[in-house]
Amino acid sequence: MLWLLPALPLGGAAFLLLVGKFSDKWGHLLGCAMALASFGVAAWAFSDMLDRSNAQRAVHYSLFEWVPVAGFKADFAFQLDQLSMCFALLITGVGSLIHIYSVGYMAHDPGRRRFFAYLNLFLAAMLVLVLADNYLMLYLGWEGVGLASYLLIGFWHEKPTAAAAAKKAFVVNRVGDMGLAIALMVMFATFGSVDYRTVFGAVGHAGGGTVTIIGLLLLIGACGKSAQVPLQSWLGDAMEGPTPVSALIHAATMVTAGVYLIARSNPIFDLSPGARAAVMAVGAITLLFGAIVGCAKDDIKKALAASTMSQIGYMVLAAGLGPIGYAAAIMHLLTHGFFKAGLFLGAGSVMHAMNDETDMRRYGGLRKLLPITYVTFGLGYLAILGVPPFAGFFSKDRIIEAAFAHGGFGGIVTGLVALAGAGITAFYMTRVMIFTFFGEPRWKEDTHPHEAPASMTGPMVLLAFGSVASGFLLWYGSALQNWLAPVVGIEHAEPIIPTWAITFFALAVVAAGIWVAYDQYASKPIPETAPAGTPLTEAARRDLYGDAFNEAAFMRPGQHLTRSLVFVDTRGIDGLVNSTAAIIGGLSARIRRVQTGFVRSYALSMFTGAALVVAALLAVRLF
Repeated sequence: MLWLLPALPLGGAAFLLLVGKFSDKWGHLLGCAMALASFGVAAWAFSDMLDRSNAQRAVHYSLFEWVPVAGFKADFAFQLDQLSMCFALLITGVGSLIHIYSVGYMAHDPGRRRFFAYLNLFLAAMLVLVLADNYLMLYLGWEGVGLASYLLIGFWHEKPTAAAAAKKAFVVNRVGDMGLAIALMVMFATFGSVDYRTVFGAVGHAGGGTVTIIGLLLLIGACGKSAQVPLQSWLGDAMEGPTPVSALIHAATMVTAGVYLIARSNPIFDLSPGARAAVMAVGAITLLFGAIVGCAKDDIKKALAASTMSQIGYMVLAAGLGPIGYAAAIMHLLTHGFFKAGLFLGAGSVMHAMNDETDMRRYGGLRKLLPITYVTFGLGYLAILGVPPFAGFFSKDRIIEAAFAHGGFGGIVTGLVALAGAGITAFYMTRVMIFTFFGEPRWKEDTHPHEAPASMTGPMVLLAFGSVASGFLLWYGSALQNWLAPVVGIEHAEPIIPTWAITFFALAVVAAGIWVAYDQYASKPIPETAPAGTPLTEAARRDLYGDAFNEAAFMRPGQHLTRSLVFVDTRGIDGLVNSTAAIIGGLSARIRRVQTGFVRSYALSMFTGAALVVAALLAVRLF
């Protein structure tokens, strides 16, 4: 029944897209049913997996031969092991809650059936990605996720900003996808296969340079999907899509695909210290990049998007630490799926109450009018800050400890970066809470804030429970670490400073971040428009000039290169071809002039020719 996991939502998407408008009134219910049914299959598979020993838990199922070519073979096959099981439960579980939330959020949208079809398609593609038995099938799911995200981000395509955001996400992700595609080519050239078991079994016999190249190419793919520097620019613009899309893409699914790719490819990265160091560096840079950007955003969804970038940076940093960090990365990924989905859905509830207003400077004092949203959003806020005993405390602290346990100067630097990120996270998330739920009301007179319907608040409450309890459940008795050990390995290392001291410093910087935000925003009136700030503030408002850098480093040189190639093509290659044609044409036109069509002219020519021949013969004879 493993194939049912992606087949159910894929069938729902196909039905809703192909059947027609007669399902407009109930199509959303079918979309929810398919997502819930897929979650039921995942829960059943998890229960079945628990009944088996570690050695027997991995399941491989081949549907058919997909690409049988001479010298190459790739089956359309699924693999369910401890790692993919975590993702299957997260994708279908949180995905189902987002489907249910969307029933209320999209209630009055004329394209609701199409929206639920795209949601189902997204779940199906993501499940193919994490259940794939080989890299080629993973690539199929990878591109399917890219297509579905393009459709969802640009769902309101009549808005120029939404259409541009969808195009930007699609183009930036194609850059990363090229890295993954070339990695598959190198694997085939080196190992003759892209099957997980074949590649991982043979990677130890490959040259160190080849393994590093494969690892770096996989990292490029991960940067695109997980919005890591330097391919992070699409994430903030993707907020143009409906809010449930933001929760689905930026919490539990698409942006975690890069982390999954690195964790799944752990035998490759474990044999390449260079590639692993690059992963760690990308995660550390993005961690701070996203956190700094989040400090200056007034749009509530864009602030949470920057937060997602930063939190994924934590996961990538942990994955770059190797066996001491893989489990911590997955643990934070799972807890993040709960509290970030809850935060995005809470933002959607606020927007629902505020006539789709996203500027937090026009909120204020909503805690009394939106009590359920306030409490559930607040629990997610405490979880992302890492306040005990909420989920982020158990997962983020494990990453900080693993960073300090990495050893050497690099371990100290990454540990300090992770600590600094925790403090900045506390600052910008406290800023979001103060702007939205505290202070005096700053909304327009025609706004009448009201709590969301039960179809929206119900999923928010369930995600809030996950934000509270998931971290402890995954941490207790090293449950998740032991669960993942057969797939990603396990390595124990003690930090260079005591664990209790790390926890103390982490909570201290979190408290400092909260205090600075409170002192700056809670005790002063919040202006309706953002005042001019420091150069760093202005840079953060412009996403640290990420788009400007891409334009200067890639777009402008690309335009000049394209224009140069066009010049060479039109003036050089085309010029040579056109000149040759012109010479032949001109010569032909002149030769044609001797063809008059008059018989007397031809007779005269023949007579003249004959006379010349006779004259030549007589001259030869005489002389």
